[in-house]
Amino acid sequence: MTAKLRVGIIGAGRIGKVHAETLAFRLPEADLVAIADPDVAAASTLAAHCGTPKVVRDVAEIFADRMIDAVLICSPTATHAEFVIQAARAGKHVFCEKPIDHSLPKIDRALREVSKFGVKFQVGFNRRFDANFARVRGAVERDQIGMPYLMHIISRDPGPPPMSYIRSSGGIFLDMTIHDFDMARFLIGDEVETVYTAGNVRVDPEIGKAGDLDTALIVLQFKNGVIGTIDNCRQAVYGYDQRVEILGSKGAIATDNCYPNQAILSTKSAIQRDLPLNFFMDRYTQSFVSEIEFFVDAVLHDRPTAVSGNDGRIAVVMALAARKSYDERRTVRLEEVAQPETLLA
Repeated sequence: MTAKLRVGIIGAGRIGKVHAETLAFRLPEADLVAIADPDVAAASTLAAHCGTPKVVRDVAEIFADRMIDAVLICSPTATHAEFVIQAARAGKHVFCEKPIDHSLPKIDRALREVSKFGVKFQVGFNRRFDANFARVRGAVERDQIGMPYLMHIISRDPGPPPMSYIRSSGGIFLDMTIHDFDMARFLIGDEVETVYTAGNVRVDPEIGKAGDLDTALIVLQFKNGVIGTIDNCRQAVYGYDQRVEILGSKGAIATDNCYPNQAILSTKSAIQRDLPLNFFMDRYTQSFVSEIEFFVDAVLHDRPTAVSGNDGRIAVVMALAARKSYDERRTVRLEEVAQPETLLA
């Protein structure tokens, strides 16, 4: 491995821009050497901003470039699994945005290729790298709250995405809740056995017409006995609502929302503070940087990646189980949807 990791980015959209700026301006251990996107104008604008020398329309040029050590897959979900396969066969290490795919057979095919060609692979579950959530995980690991009893995750967006996105997203569980499914496993440090979902359309009837939900409550039963709940809504008018609480035998730990400032105004008539940060681009800025730092370090120093292909697969299994539970109005065991596949990554 060279002194610096030479990286190509696939996708010049919103998350591609975030990762490109991290590589260009915040990680001296990496060089962003190429950007691929069918929208060459968007890729060229991003490349000029980041000082990246190479822009291509065809992603095959990224995989064929022997100067590139690793790729960041930031393209639409439907392309992820196939790009993972092509990257692995080209000997490129892979960071892939979530989800790997909506289909478990496609995920398994991609992970087999990752294992076969021996490349590093990390899934983009950035919330694991948030300092607040890492502190909660640390309290569980260090037995500071004793045996965990209950976990509650609140995850609400300030407003729903465009309907064009809703229709291609795979649904709320594969698009939005998937982060919370990963966080649940990460925070408790154990696997989930069963899922029960209650859901409805409360924000926008058009979301229901598209076959999706915008409001849901999911109950998780962990193998170690912990009961977890995930509270999702596509709209919280006051801002991006991201909170966690875990109750244990020795105490509890909780995280509040993040705010632009910590000031609280107290007057005769009211006590006030500013609204929370408005969306994930503001709330999770540092976590996006940290996840790429971990990936680059894992490749350069031959260490395990922080979020494995198996982690990415299980989150999709949980999402599929959540939808099945809603559709069938019953508790669903993960093994019902997991499919008999030996995970290799």
